[in-house]
Amino acid sequence: MNPDLCERAFAEAPERATLGGMSTEAEIVEQLRALGVRPGGVLLVHTSFRAVRPVDGGPLGLIRALRTALGPGGTLVMPTMTDGESVFDPRSTPSVGMGITAEIFWRQPGVLRSTHPGGSFAAAGPHAEEICRPQPLSPPHGPDSPVGRVHALGGQVLLLGVTHSENTTLHLAEAIAGVPYSVSYPTVVEEGGVVRTVMIAETDHCCVGFRKVDDWLRAKGLQREGKVGNAHARLCEARVLVTVAVEHLATDPLVFLCPADHGCAECDLARASVP
Repeated sequence: MNPDLCERAFAEAPERATLGGMSTEAEIVEQLRALGVRPGGVLLVHTSFRAVRPVDGGPLGLIRALRTALGPGGTLVMPTMTDGESVFDPRSTPSVGMGITAEIFWRQPGVLRSTHPGGSFAAAGPHAEEICRPQPLSPPHGPDSPVGRVHALGGQVLLLGVTHSENTTLHLAEAIAGVPYSVSYPTVVEEGGVVRTVMIAETDHCCVGFRKVDDWLRAKGLQREGKVGNAHARLCEARVLVTVAVEHLATDPLVFLCPADHGCAECDLARASVP
């Protein structure tokens, strides 16, 4: 899942308005609360800073605004996934394709990071330790994972400048629904001082099909949308999101995969794994 592969380059360039003026932290907080972010809640955020910017204070300003909107009783969560091609150290291994905001977030004092060698998440707040506790290698985004724990805690999912294609909670829905496809990837792990490569199975595909969720949620008034900075933002309840997705998966377990004749290599690989 990749909000914006070029985000780092854009974030390092001088900030300039493209769709509007510089947003202050206070303005971002006001927009988040107007959207429906709950003070004291658990919030899983996927974001493209390139879409949100310019923000006073840059990505750190956005992080401060998110934490202010949540308040001291709230818990902020972001994905910090890696490529699994080297031994993972939660204290130093950079995230891959998660965006500059998530990369800066996990490096902040007091932020915890989970230990999955490919599917790690970072969290700060009262529920951070619970969300980041150890998990099974597979599935990376099942019920016993950071995403699953956000769901269990009644958290919200916020998409800032990205679509549901970047929404990891939909992989949780696939795991709960027991979809028939599963693709395994080699991942480097270290156990007892021994480094080896293991195959980790997950419900992977191109994820473009996840965008269907927009229509499903909108039809029932279950997704709030608006502007945060210059980004289009989507906010929904994790439990509602999973319930709606599981309902559709029960009718068509392959609903998120591209049609077989579309030439999508990732979805074709997932289809080929179906028994």
